Amino acid sequence: MPATVVVGTQWGDEGKGKLTDLLAREMDMVVRYQGGHNAGHTVVVDGNRFALQLVPSGVLYPHITPVIGNGVVVEPATLIEELDGLSAKGVDTSRLIVSGNAHLIMPYHQEIDRLTERFLGKASLGTTKRGIGPAYADKASRVGLRVQDILDEKIFRQKLELVLKEKNALLAKAYNRLPLDIDEICSKYLGDYAPRIASMIGDSVGIVHEALASGSNVLLEGAQATFLDLDQGTYPFVTSSNPVAGGACTGAGIGPKHVDKIIGIAKAYITRVGAGPFPTECLDEYGDILVERGQEYGTVTGRKRRPGWFDAVMMRQAVRLNSLDEIALTKLDVLDVFDTLKVCVAYEVDGEKCLYPPYHQSDFHKAVPIYEELPGWHTDLSGVTRLEDMPAEACNYVSFLAEQVGVPVRLVGVGPARDQFVEFCL
Repeated sequence: MPATVVVGTQWGDEGKGKLTDLLAREMDMVVRYQGGHNAGHTVVVDGNRFALQLVPSGVLYPHITPVIGNGVVVEPATLIEELDGLSAKGVDTSRLIVSGNAHLIMPYHQEIDRLTERFLGKASLGTTKRGIGPAYADKASRVGLRVQDILDEKIFRQKLELVLKEKNALLAKAYNRLPLDIDEICSKYLGDYAPRIASMIGDSVGIVHEALASGSNVLLEGAQATFLDLDQGTYPFVTSSNPVAGGACTGAGIGPKHVDKIIGIAKAYITRVGAGPFPTECLDEYGDILVERGQEYGTVTGRKRRPGWFDAVMMRQAVRLNSLDEIALTKLDVLDVFDTLKVCVAYEVDGEKCLYPPYHQSDFHKAVPIYEELPGWHTDLSGVTRLEDMPAEACNYVSFLAEQVGVPVRLVGVGPARDQFVEFCL
């Protein structure tokens, strides 16, 4: 059976966790293919809120095999804490598979991340300081430790001893910090973490291919989003991996022919966290309303997100970068109180109209949004479950977005709970 990819199309926080949870009803396996514990997915089931960081959203269904793929970077303490929290809420986590080829986040990754951001000052990138970037950097430099290494004490210690010489020298000479102790790290990773997760470590690539060959439905779930992609995002204000649909293949270990459907997730407005350009950012009372009604605070960090109007220019780019088949639009209910709604349909850059984001960062920073305004609906959408019960103005807004980006909207979210959505097919 072919696989389905779920990908964020903006700057993250679009609601991928809820959609993945919703789609998982018809799946047999959910694979997280990139990122680390810097991105949280929130799912609300029967009034219970689950904030997931590393564990795939499909874990909430007893029939799903959740897989953390080789493209993920894993911080073991966070993973164990998350598993314990899920177990305390009655969720069976014993089915989880953790790729042996996924890379480990080490204490020096987190320390270097924190120190680098602090030393950059006003030029900081706004990272979550959780060691994600340094872990991926070590992976590219071929000095990273992988999850499978904790299964072999000798190998783990040899690799750690080699890399720790460099990291301790950096911490001491560049940041005036005390060296990290190899015995203390080995004690935690080999003595505390390994016994807890050893039984979950496996050949994720083989397991995923066996599922596909047997006719199982496989869902590939990314973290972050298109414009945080290392190659395609608003560099350098990006993450350290590839959240775009193409990254699903490398991060899960499958070829592109296995992917049959790609679903893009977009909020009915847009937000971003941290620094970076943001053409449609709302720095007025409308932005405050979006933040408060949408509860736009980070699942992991609690940081307030920057709000803005829907950007069809960026969305068109997301469509072609990901080859989107359809869109799931979330948080439409957040817009219930507005008299009029703005949609950015183009940019103006040096007097020229742009339908796609300019490739040069200087042009993107000075892009001026060209808006079209649509009427609001002043109706509480949170209880709407049928398209025929949705106000005409709300339907027109969704249809307008679909027309602007050239991809149909199939689902519309009207609240955080699992069942708060409308099938949208006009």
